[in-house]
Amino acid sequence: MKSILRATVLMAVVFLASCSAEKKAWKKAWYIQDAQFETVDRILQNGQIRIKPLDRLTIMVNSRNPELAVPFNSWSSYSSLSGTQTAGSTGASSLQIRTVDERGMLGMPIIGEIEAQGKTRSELGQAIADKIAAAGYINDASVNVEFADMKISVLGEVERPGYFDVTRDKVTIFDALAMAGDMTVYAVREEVIVEREENGQRTFYTIDLTSTKSFDSPVYYLQQNDIIYVKPNRYKAQTGRISQNRNFYLSLIATAISITTLIVTITK
Repeated sequence: MKSILRATVLMAVVFLASCSAEKKAWKKAWYIQDAQFETVDRILQNGQIRIKPLDRLTIMVNSRNPELAVPFNSWSSYSSLSGTQTAGSTGASSLQIRTVDERGMLGMPIIGEIEAQGKTRSELGQAIADKIAAAGYINDASVNVEFADMKISVLGEVERPGYFDVTRDKVTIFDALAMAGDMTVYAVREEVIVEREENGQRTFYTIDLTSTKSFDSPVYYLQQNDIIYVKPNRYKAQTGRISQNRNFYLSLIATAISITTLIVTITK
């Protein structure tokens, strides 16, 4: 009877231990594990994507009198300036793709260069409208600025790694992971790497997505051309090595068998 009781207690202990281990493994897959769901976290105000050198933009100037805006949008009025190409036909109403130069300056028809680096889309649009008004051309100008192409890259332990188009002014790292189909169960959520180009240099950041401290990270809000790399955990890395070694040895054994078969055939 005592042996049965001991066996029952031992089985219960093993079961509880396995449940605890499973719960810990399951919890590792959570994001923001230390969040207090009844509190409000501060939202960073500087998360908007800002214009950088070599960004490609489309600019559309509008006015209550459309004829006044035509020279600022037409190809002919800007054909003598560099860094511009048409998006579509070369008619007066077509949009041009204008590239911010290495100095962070953007060339515009009529009003010339304007500083674009470090500005948001709305800030650059307002700066262009102000310069047009200050020069006495249009007093009611409204300027729409769009990124012609803006991408981020997500690599590593995600369901769908690749390039993704960004269409919003604020994109978080969670948005990017959602575009990539979320992390796999083998991902290291505590140490996600983000590569960013800043002032002509590559900077690497790590962000812990299991902590609310990630909200204060400079890479919580992404910028254009950021590269996100999600590392595999130790189990996945070891599994990959074991699989590679197994394939190597299987290939080696198959080769040895083929050679042995060939030798036996020849010596018969």
